[in-house]
Amino acid sequence: MTASTALPLAIFTITYVGLALGKLPVVRVDRCGVALIGAVAMVVSGSLGEAAALRAVDFHTLALLLGMMIIVANLRLSGLFGWLAARIFGRAHSGFALLATTIALSGVLAAFFVNDVICLVLAPVVIDVAEQAGLSSVPLLLGLATASNVGSAATITGNPQNMIVAGFAHLRYMDFLIRLGPGALAGLVIDYAIIAWLYRRDLRGHRRPNAGAPTGTAEDLDRSAGIRAAIITAGTLICFALGYPTEIVALSAAALMLLVQNVRPDLVYAEVDWTMLLMFAGLFVVVGGAAQTGFQREIIRTVGVRRLTHPATLAATVAVLSNLVSNVPAVLLFRPLFPLLGSSHRVALLLAGASTYAGNLTLLGSIANLIVAENARRRGVEVQFREHLLVGVPVTVLTIVLGVALLR
Repeated sequence: MTASTALPLAIFTITYVGLALGKLPVVRVDRCGVALIGAVAMVVSGSLGEAAALRAVDFHTLALLLGMMIIVANLRLSGLFGWLAARIFGRAHSGFALLATTIALSGVLAAFFVNDVICLVLAPVVIDVAEQAGLSSVPLLLGLATASNVGSAATITGNPQNMIVAGFAHLRYMDFLIRLGPGALAGLVIDYAIIAWLYRRDLRGHRRPNAGAPTGTAEDLDRSAGIRAAIITAGTLICFALGYPTEIVALSAAALMLLVQNVRPDLVYAEVDWTMLLMFAGLFVVVGGAAQTGFQREIIRTVGVRRLTHPATLAATVAVLSNLVSNVPAVLLFRPLFPLLGSSHRVALLLAGASTYAGNLTLLGSIANLIVAENARRRGVEVQFREHLLVGVPVTVLTIVLGVALLR
C-alpha cells in the first residue's frame, strides 16, 4: 500500500466505522455528519478532486429519492394514507385478521413508496387498532416493520438501496418488479406465518364490541387534495411501468403536486428527509475516493470472482455487511465492485434483495424498524430487541433463501 492510497482508504475505513457505530468517538456527530466529514476529507486531502467528487455523486438516485419524498409527503398531508388505513383496518374482525391486514397493507404500500415513510404513517394507527381490539400491539408492530422491509424489495422505489442499485446497474422498473416482486409477495406470506405462530396466544383475542375503524390517529382526509394526489401518483406509477426515466418522472410528479396541491410548501419540505439526502451524497464521494485507489481489484483478487458471484455467498456477504454498517452503505460498498463482478442484472438484483431482506435480522437492521420501535415507545409500548430477533432471524433467513432460489 502506497502513501497515495493509504490516506483515502483510512478516510474510507473511519467513515464506515462511524456509520456502523452511528457516531464518531468523543465528538457529537451522527451518521449524516460522519458521511459529510468523510466526503470533505476526501476532497481537502487531495484524495479526490472536486470534479471527480461531483462525478462520484449519483444525482439520478438523489433526484428519484427527493421526488418520491415530495410525492409521499403530499399523500400523507392530504390524509389519504390515514384514511386508507382506517378503512382497511375497520374490516378486520380478529387478531389474526388484524395481523394479516397490517402485513398486507404495509407490504403493498412499501412496495411503491419509501418504506420508512409507510412505517411512520402506520405505526400510530396500528397501536390504536390494537388498543381498540384489546390485543397486544407488539405482534402487529413487528408485522408492520418486517413487512415494510419485505414488501419494499419488490420495486425500485421501495427503499433507497434499491434506488442506488437500479442506478448503477441501469435496471428498469418493470424488470425489477417482475424479478423481485414474486419473492417479496411470498416473503409477506412467510412473515405472516412466523408472527402468527409465535404470537398465536396473543392474537386469539377478539375485538371489543365498540371497536371499529381507528379514530383519532388517521389524519382528516382533504378530499380534493387526496383525489389530486391519488391521480398524480397513479400516473407516476404508470410512467414507471412504461419505462420512462424514474428520476425524471418522480421529479415531474413532485413539481406537479407542488403546483396543484393547496398545501403550504413549508409543510411539504418539512416531510423531506434532507439529512438522508446529504448522507447519501457524502457516501457517494467517500466510496468514489476509495475506488480511486483500486481497492476493489484487491478484494476481487483475494476472494475470487467465482466465489463472490456465487448467489449464496454474495447474499450472505451482503446480509452481514447490511447489519454491520446498514444496508445503504453496504450496497455502496459494492458499487465499485459491480463492474468486476460482471455487471449482470442477477448480481444487481441479489444486492438489492439481500440488503433489503437483511434489514429484518435485528431491530437495528433498518431505519424502518427503529421508526416503529420509537413510535411505540412514545405511546408506552416497548418492542424489545429479543422479540424482534425471534421474528427477524427466521424471516430474514427464509426470505433471503427464497430470493436467491427464485433469482437462480
